[in-house]
Amino acid sequence: MTYENVAVRRENGVAYLTMEGANALNALDDATTDGLMAAVTDAVEDDNVRCLVLTGAGDAFGAGADLARFDGDASDAPELRRLASALHDVVLQLHQAPKPVVTAVNGVAAGAGFSLALVGDVVLVSEDAALSYAYPRVGLTGDGGSTFFLPRLVGLRTAKEIALLDGDLTPEEAVDLNVATEAVPADDFDDRVTELAERLADGPTKAFGATKRLMTESFERSLPEQLAAETEAMADATHTEDYARGHAAFFEKSDPDFVGK
Repeated sequence: MTYENVAVRRENGVAYLTMEGANALNALDDATTDGLMAAVTDAVEDDNVRCLVLTGAGDAFGAGADLARFDGDASDAPELRRLASALHDVVLQLHQAPKPVVTAVNGVAAGAGFSLALVGDVVLVSEDAALSYAYPRVGLTGDGGSTFFLPRLVGLRTAKEIALLDGDLTPEEAVDLNVATEAVPADDFDDRVTELAERLADGPTKAFGATKRLMTESFERSLPEQLAAETEAMADATHTEDYARGHAAFFEKSDPDFVGK
């Protein structure tokens, strides 16, 4: 299947989704956002896909909305509202995916591109990349879940500093602030992305999905509620084939051969 402005490659249990926007620096437009939504949905629903990787083509991960299409006044509100809503559908799909999601920030990530980078369960950043909140530069507030994820990742005070002072983050700063997981030399970036994605794809996929959900929902629960949810999730995991395989491998002192079921 093909998706407009999004290239998809499936290999070894990993779906690699590459944004190929027709605009500069993979800036988001209707076609790219719609293509991304379709590609993410298909990858999430494909049981053969056990890890998703989102990255960008060329020298950019993504540079947010294509501002050239707007007039810079209140007449832009309906279109910005519609574009943000479409982006938010993508963000929710990635955030709620019952399998690991890696965002591979290969280059510039600004505005909505910055927001999309934050959605990853694991965020790899090329040492050639640059991350920018960027919204204040055009007098706008953040979207794409940036005001949700950023305070949870770096703390409220630091999130406000990043958003209000709006300086660029180097890859090393992004790692230090917990915006990114790991900074990787540019020459090694693709190999590291593949290595990590395939490692995640070889894991107990259903247990990974349940763990993601437990951690996300923990912010809305009391400790007793969370402990009860953990108990139920662990009991549910015993019904998976991966639990049987992991249990057997433990006593055989071998590496488990998980199948994601």
